[in-house]
Amino acid sequence: MKRSLARYVVFDVETTGLSPARGHRIIEIGAVAVSGEAMGEEFQSLIRTDAPITKAARKVHGIGPQMLVGQLEAKEVMSLFKGFIGTSALVAHNALFDVGFLQWECMRVGLALNSRYRCTLRMSRKLFPALPDYKLETVARHLGIPVDGRRRHRALEDARMTAKIWIEMRKKQ
Repeated sequence: MKRSLARYVVFDVETTGLSPARGHRIIEIGAVAVSGEAMGEEFQSLIRTDAPITKAARKVHGIGPQMLVGQLEAKEVMSLFKGFIGTSALVAHNALFDVGFLQWECMRVGLALNSRYRCTLRMSRKLFPALPDYKLETVARHLGIPVDGRRRHRALEDARMTAKIWIEMRKKQ
């Protein structure tokens, strides 16, 4: 009998700022399902909010308020994303940030999020202690994952890169 492969959901969020406690919100979520070494289904959505986007955040991801006009609201997106996650564990690069925002946003709209999670940032620090830094691009280059030609940080693109990093680092554990 063949052993079933665990499904993980590797995700990333883009936000209006750095702290949900200061009223910052998720404005984009992107995710890739991973089973074994295979990347599968994807999830991506911008999220409409009235929260102002800080200059620093906009400089990172390039998402402006005009891009959020007509998008779904957080309650709808979080509900769809929870359906996408199912019973899978989550994976993120700097998971404390991403999972923290996700839990805050879910709580804000009346949804519970109790998913287990893993952090590729913590894993990379443990596996590769001599790297100059642990940015997503640095870890990817170290693992031989191409990063040239990337656009600004956007959730789905970063989730895809994190998924590739996750797959490669699991081989080294």
